[in-house]
Amino acid sequence: MSIFEGFLSTPETLDAFDDRSFVDAMLRFEAALARSQAAVGLIPESAANSIVNSCKVELFDVARIVRESGRAGSVAIPLVKALKEAVGLFNADAVAYTHFGSTSQDVIDTATAQVTRNAMALIEADLSRAIDALLEHAVQHATTPMLARTLMQPASVTSFGYKCAGWVAPLVRSRNRLRVAKANALNVQLGGAVGTLAQMGGKGGEVMQRMADELELGNAGATWHTQRDEWVALGCELGLMVGALGKIALDISLLGQYEVAEVMEPTEPGRGGSSAMPHKRNPVASMVALAAAQRAPQRVAALLGAMPQQHERALGAWQAELAEWPQLLMSAHGSVRALASALPGLQVDVVRMRANIDRLRAELPKEAADEWFNPALAENAGRLALAQVERLRGLDKPNKENL
Repeated sequence: MSIFEGFLSTPETLDAFDDRSFVDAMLRFEAALARSQAAVGLIPESAANSIVNSCKVELFDVARIVRESGRAGSVAIPLVKALKEAVGLFNADAVAYTHFGSTSQDVIDTATAQVTRNAMALIEADLSRAIDALLEHAVQHATTPMLARTLMQPASVTSFGYKCAGWVAPLVRSRNRLRVAKANALNVQLGGAVGTLAQMGGKGGEVMQRMADELELGNAGATWHTQRDEWVALGCELGLMVGALGKIALDISLLGQYEVAEVMEPTEPGRGGSSAMPHKRNPVASMVALAAAQRAPQRVAALLGAMPQQHERALGAWQAELAEWPQLLMSAHGSVRALASALPGLQVDVVRMRANIDRLRAELPKEAADEWFNPALAENAGRLALAQVERLRGLDKPNKENL
């Protein structure tokens, strides 16, 4: 991870996708595979116990596995080699049953689904914090008059509450869509060499379900080695969320300019300072969210571009997808964490908002000023804001099975 990328994400997401965490997730796959195969009589119980007892990340040289993955063409190959060596130290007969009937993509896709599930839990928690903060602002400032801007120019009077309702609506919709996309995408992968589970003698479906239950993942009912639609759909939904957060960040940064000074990010020691100009209050949360909004579209485009994959197993496209996926999740969580931390403490200067309206009114003919820039227009915007909040709260009925 580059020094220029770390602060655009979060420590938790960086940890979720670090080398040790990923190898640990692959070993959880191997342990679940062995237990499930033993349960249906495909491999001896003694072999499964030896495999499971060897699937402990502290027993492995993670750095060496990662180094050897380049020459092998897959991180699963050196991992399985090291696992068989570890199993063989205690039970030579169990080596033949290690990784039985599986293939490299099975272990890597399932490990990716596991670490993605952990990252998605972080994203959803912070997204909910951001939503709650904006809903509160929408109610609190339902009738607070402010200038609306179109084409970067004053348009008429709206309310800050109505602006917040407009900010939060895409986030509520995004949260609901992410729950559905996550449930559809985060599945165990198990297909064997060509997706037919031929080595498992008709018991592959039962093994797959047992693994899904143990690893707390879904079961697509079949391999999805080159069927990437649900997986990429989750990536697209993350991209939409990042874009919606970027829009909020852009508005906040514009409203926080010295010449406008209507809304500012919260202040605290060490936040948003300048190395040269002590008077500056840089909107660092907006900066992180805007950086993510610049980067996420390329990640999503790469996922879409990698969807045409050859026959039953991809050469190059799947590998490209794997490289892009963590970066998208890291940007997504960095964005939502930054705004979730800033939105509850937004400094809303209602006096400045009114002063900016009055200054514009003074420069216009009375008829135009009364028609377009009467602060009383905020009352109507306030009614719309409260109606929008009620509607959004009605839409937000999460399916507990998808949480």
